[in-house]
Amino acid sequence: MGGRAGHGAHVARAAGFYLMSQLEPGHGCPISMTYAAVPALRHDPTLAQRYEPGLRATTYEFGPAEPSTKSGLLAGMSMTEKQGGSDVRAGTTTATVTSDGTYRLVGHKWFTSAPMNDLFLTLAQAPGGLTCFVLPRVLPDGTRNAILLQRLKDKLGNRSNASAEIEYAGATGWRLGDEGRGVQTIIEMVSMTRLDCVLGSAALTRAALSEAAHHVAHRSAFGTRLADAPLMQAVIADLALESEAATALAIRLAGAVDREERLLLRLALPAAKYLVCKRAPAVVAEALECLGGNGYVEDSGMPRLYREAPLNSIWEGSGNVTALDVLRAVSREPDSVDAVFAEIESASGHDSWFDRGVRELRTELRGREERRARRLAEMLALCLQGSLLLRHAPEEVARAFVASRFLPDGPWRTSGTLPAEAQTAELVARVTP
Repeated sequence: MGGRAGHGAHVARAAGFYLMSQLEPGHGCPISMTYAAVPALRHDPTLAQRYEPGLRATTYEFGPAEPSTKSGLLAGMSMTEKQGGSDVRAGTTTATVTSDGTYRLVGHKWFTSAPMNDLFLTLAQAPGGLTCFVLPRVLPDGTRNAILLQRLKDKLGNRSNASAEIEYAGATGWRLGDEGRGVQTIIEMVSMTRLDCVLGSAALTRAALSEAAHHVAHRSAFGTRLADAPLMQAVIADLALESEAATALAIRLAGAVDREERLLLRLALPAAKYLVCKRAPAVVAEALECLGGNGYVEDSGMPRLYREAPLNSIWEGSGNVTALDVLRAVSREPDSVDAVFAEIESASGHDSWFDRGVRELRTELRGREERRARRLAEMLALCLQGSLLLRHAPEEVARAFVASRFLPDGPWRTSGTLPAEAQTAELVARVTP
């Protein structure tokens, strides 16, 4: 899963990740980090040559061994420190260069997922500033690197994926990129894992929707099948619109990776990460409620999805961090705004409500106020979703989405409050397993 050559490879990989994450999202984390490590490693051709073949392999070789000797590898990243959180520049882990050109790292990392992986990308303070390093779990001489496991985290969800606090006790690392350029080196890895956050949340939304749609298709109450009850139809149809929009945007972003649309990704990716991941907990909660009391019982599987739902909104930058990144892209890279509007305005003239929403987005962009960064991120993602659905989705999907998401009072509403013209029966039938 580390990457395959050929046109459409990232879309094909995204589709596989989307389907896999509906079955078990926990093991998506090491797969995502492995995928994302490849572009970061290419900052150093020697390290890329050493590790990339194993990271790009389609099978994994189990057991601890020096990474370059294994046919298949998994990579992780170890960035977060307790005093810094998302502010990685506040890290205090130190890196001291040695006579052979490697570095000795000393410090504590507060959150490292998949600590069983073969190698890790991490940040530490070198003499020249914050720098990125590659640390293998097993060194070339066959000894274990000094990466000490302190404890596993007791997390809300995602429990099938181990997350740990670790200590670097003089661990050996190889510098990746120039000293002082750690954030710039790691940013490509963060971007790719953000893509997987969008895919993962879209997958979770679809999994919850499938459970709810299946339940109402086979459950009767008060003398009618729930799927035929107009109000339940409206709820499931609304969740279906959320799922269609999230999936369309996630796959479009994967296509942008294939086509190297850097400017589009620079702005569209954090905006999508913000909205799609923010919406997932609300969607899963509503889907859970469709099962009634059964949805609150572990046997239904819905509580596990509910515990999982907030995760992707936190990983790789929580809501405020991601919204501020949107604002930063708008301010510093105006060409990214042009790229996003070229995508959005491909649907101009298809729907008057959508066109009105795009005009409102342009007005919002002129303000660029930090306190409204979340609103800006939300509007960008909604306009991208509306454009994609108007161009590529069945008419009943696109029209219902735009009519419900681009009204003057905005999208802040509960699910199931679709406009009267929404073809709810058709929307429900489209997504029922």
